[in-house]
Amino acid sequence: MYTQPDCQPCNATKRTLDKLGAEYTLIDITDNPDAYDTIRELGYQQTPVVVTNDLHWSGHRPDHLRRAANATNT
Repeated sequence: MYTQPDCQPCNATKRTLDKLGAEYTLIDITDNPDAYDTIRELGYQQTPVVVTNDLHWSGHRPDHLRRAANATNT
């Protein structure tokens, strides 16, 4: 998950992932210029950006998070 400090949608996404028991890696785009370039190349201008094996999206999307967590837990 691409994130940045003081991002409320990022915090909500992290809370949801924690509730779901999902494993994830945080990548702070303010510490990593390449990470910022990556999300721009994916077509996003804001965080969070969540990337799974099959999908990527921006924003706090509990529906997508549940689907992704269920796919990895089966």
